[in-house]
Amino acid sequence: MGKASAQVDEIRLWSRLMDMAAIGATPKGGVNRAALSAEDNQARRRLADWSNELGFETGIDEIGNLYVRRAGRDADLPPIVTGSHLDSQPTGGKFDGAYGVIGGFEALEAIERAGIETRHPIEVVAWTNEEGGRFQPGCMGSFVFIGEKSVADIAAITDSGGITVSSALAETLAAFDDLPRRALATPVAAYVEAHIEQGPRLEDTCKTIGVVTGIQGQRCFSVEITGEEAHAGTTPLAIRKDALKAAMSMISALETIMADETDTVRFTVGRFEVYPCSPNVVPGRVFFTIDFRHPEEAVIAHLTDQIEAICTANARGCDVDVQETVRNTPARFDPDVIATVRQSAERLSLAQMDMPSGATHDALYLARVCPTGMIFIPCAGGVSHNEAESATASDLAAGVKVLADTLVDLAT
Repeated sequence: MGKASAQVDEIRLWSRLMDMAAIGATPKGGVNRAALSAEDNQARRRLADWSNELGFETGIDEIGNLYVRRAGRDADLPPIVTGSHLDSQPTGGKFDGAYGVIGGFEALEAIERAGIETRHPIEVVAWTNEEGGRFQPGCMGSFVFIGEKSVADIAAITDSGGITVSSALAETLAAFDDLPRRALATPVAAYVEAHIEQGPRLEDTCKTIGVVTGIQGQRCFSVEITGEEAHAGTTPLAIRKDALKAAMSMISALETIMADETDTVRFTVGRFEVYPCSPNVVPGRVFFTIDFRHPEEAVIAHLTDQIEAICTANARGCDVDVQETVRNTPARFDPDVIATVRQSAERLSLAQMDMPSGATHDALYLARVCPTGMIFIPCAGGVSHNEAESATASDLAAGVKVLADTLVDLAT
């Protein structure tokens, strides 16, 4: 045991991460690789080139998920899969998502260099649009892959510039018309995703490996308030239908019911748009989003089921439309995969702890169709979705060593 992890090369891993970080690099040291953009396609092509250099099979499916495959003894067995995403937030960091893809590729190369023969094939996947920064919702590649929605279901979704998923996806697929087309919804024997933690617990407790036990649930909403535009200098306050003041009342009331002494509730208004956004016009329309997360389904239902009524009660004479956009029940990862990750870390004498994931990952969807687990490594200060996101080369390599040995254990 441990032959694969011994072949993990910290310098090679870091070099590839920095090579990928140069694609879509921002002045503050982060990355901007919007899903299905030219930068995203360039990053995928870089991965495909690395795959070809090592003689692995490379393919793409109809939602743009990119696959790198190392053959196993039995080609008829479903693969053991690892991966994450290469798209980023507009001001994202170097490691969110990219680490899971490039770390997965490093694990695959380590297994190859160790000369290990596995029964199952092992695959690395770069999932499409995990972040949801350009097209909402996120995790499109993984939920289309497992069959929860079809490409047709999301084709008409647009970005802020009016470009549809269908149009952007067509450009991506055309850019990779040299690759074999893979089928969706193919069987997966197990899935393991490596990721930076995106929180401070590992760093705070001086642990190197987070053995992830599951992902908390999430409900997201869009709220559109329609009032009436009016002159700021002449319209009496008593007769205004001020969409901005209505939005402020709604958010304040929601903050009150979401108060949680344990600080477990995660309630976020992440997008807020005011129209016409003129200094001397009473706002006639406001749009905002709500992202709510919690590990317990009962708490999610109790609090989020009140959102529409609270918004209506605080509309202040405006019309309000509340739409649910995302609903994910909490995911519980597979005990055997969790145990395999834990054992791999123990054999490497790496300090570890069990922990849930507060963030959503593609693993949430894979857990619905196959045994799934995740591996976390620390990030500095728990900072993520930020250009200042940082992780050490040694921690990144440690996570890949655990991943490589876990993949071999599951595939053998």
